[in-house]
Amino acid sequence: MSASSHSDLLPLPQRVSAGGEPWDIPARPVLGVASTNPAYQPAVARLKTALAAAGLQLEKTSSSASSAAGETADIRLRIDPQGHIRPQAYRLGVGPGGVEIDAVDEAGLFHGVCTLIQWLRLGKTSELGEIETGVLPGIEVEDWPDIPARGVMLDVSRNKVPTLETLFGLVDLLAGWKINQLQLYTEHTFAYSGHEVVWQGADPFTAQEIRELDRFCRDRFIELVPNQNSFGHFHRWLVHDPYRELAECPQGVEHPFSDEREPFSLCAVDPKSLALLEDLYDQLLPSFSSRLLNVGLDETFDLGLGRSAAACEKKGKGRVYLEYLQAIHRLLAARGTRMQFWGDIILEHPELIPEIPGDAIPLAWGYEADYPFAEHARRFAASGLDYYVCPGTSSWNSFAGRAENALLNLGRAAVAGGRADAAGYLITDWGDFGHLQPLPVSYLGFLAGAAFSWNAQTAAEPLSSDASRLLDLHAFDAAIGLGQIALDLGNVYRHTGAKTKNGSPLFFLLLRAGETLEHQRFAGLTSKALTRSLTETESAADRLSSLPAGAADSTLVARELRWVAATLAFACRLGLARLERGRDQPLAALPQP
Repeated sequence: MSASSHSDLLPLPQRVSAGGEPWDIPARPVLGVASTNPAYQPAVARLKTALAAAGLQLEKTSSSASSAAGETADIRLRIDPQGHIRPQAYRLGVGPGGVEIDAVDEAGLFHGVCTLIQWLRLGKTSELGEIETGVLPGIEVEDWPDIPARGVMLDVSRNKVPTLETLFGLVDLLAGWKINQLQLYTEHTFAYSGHEVVWQGADPFTAQEIRELDRFCRDRFIELVPNQNSFGHFHRWLVHDPYRELAECPQGVEHPFSDEREPFSLCAVDPKSLALLEDLYDQLLPSFSSRLLNVGLDETFDLGLGRSAAACEKKGKGRVYLEYLQAIHRLLAARGTRMQFWGDIILEHPELIPEIPGDAIPLAWGYEADYPFAEHARRFAASGLDYYVCPGTSSWNSFAGRAENALLNLGRAAVAGGRADAAGYLITDWGDFGHLQPLPVSYLGFLAGAAFSWNAQTAAEPLSSDASRLLDLHAFDAAIGLGQIALDLGNVYRHTGAKTKNGSPLFFLLLRAGETLEHQRFAGLTSKALTRSLTETESAADRLSSLPAGAADSTLVARELRWVAATLAFACRLGLARLERGRDQPLAALPQP
């Protein structure tokens, strides 16, 4: 790996200059903090752990800013609310006199320490090996976020529920990239008392597990925001007899998330729907320290098709939706909780946006490279509401991700949100059709979104960053080239010839094998294009097989990428065989082995 520089910091600081005189690191650096205030503890704990990993033992000295101990410390930390104009801001200096981090608040101090840790690690991975020789290059940083709330939403309701160990590792990773919110998208995977029939067999999170995760997040300045879809996407509940009577269409309706007709949404005009939600919120909210709740309310495909038909005919579908939203808002207000909700439905009725409760937070989501974030951001900004822009990792429905689409989608959301004063930026990671993509496939989206939302200027040309290098430096913790392999596999979808939305045609060749290739999602798919896709996939697989001895077996990421490559290759071969047989032929028309 080539020598690291300040351009490898992630996120890239707002103002940074390197190349000054270095710091000769003592074997036992002395830490001086400006106060005994416990607000310093999370930053100190993270710094201590990082230095220990580098073979350095930190000597801690608590002191006032003006004491002799504070002045002679090698690493000096200070929180000064008067010294900066932006929340979460910090200054970092490394030079002959050691390290100084000066922050506006405790979150800023933590962010400054995370930047220092990266600089320490980047020095160690450079060709010169400065850390190994006890020398850290000089640097000056002045930094703050462009978007205040920068979150990740992980889908835990589509057949893959992560363990706490997995989440702890992910939270640690995200905290180092200055992400400060995490949501777990929930339909039925919280162990609500009295509703066991819904979550039995789904391996749900318990209240105790959420409390443990909440504490872990707080120690890293990440707000764990509860998330419970409360309107559409309620089919995991409504398929069960005790809840079916609450459905908009109790007899079922066709929807994109099942091959079976199922009841999908709660009935907006049934008071018992709100009574159920009241019970769920009363069980869910006490496990979180956050005073936010994402209630969903997206993709209400069946609104007005069943029990609310008369109300929708009389008032209009948008009005019925708004009244339901307002009713949920009242439930949350009574519990001291602020509502987030997906903004897709209300954007279809822009005349109603002025009637949204003033403290509600709409979430403008869209996942294609050309999604009109700028237009929707301006619309919500003009309303005076706090709002988030919500791009995605493009990992779902893909096995390998859609790398180029992800970077463009994430970058354009950050530019739009930065220009129109978005209150937040939420990177969504969905799990449609079983969450079949391995977690590291989403790292590109998490990493790029963290970078773009902190420093929106870096999002102006989202394809210009060295994404593979940044993945190696900050996600895979390896210098064996996994970043480029992951990126290449994530771009195989581009070679298929198909312009499939919200997924890769290679994914749908397997997951929708019962469809003929005349389906719109396979338009443009050709044998020549699939042959190129197969060649690109096999090239990545060959490089995985050529990793240094033991690397492919000992690195979980490498094993998961091998599975991705094998699955994509199988999809390519299946597609080639089906095209040879004929687009109008079913899967069963293929010759039997």
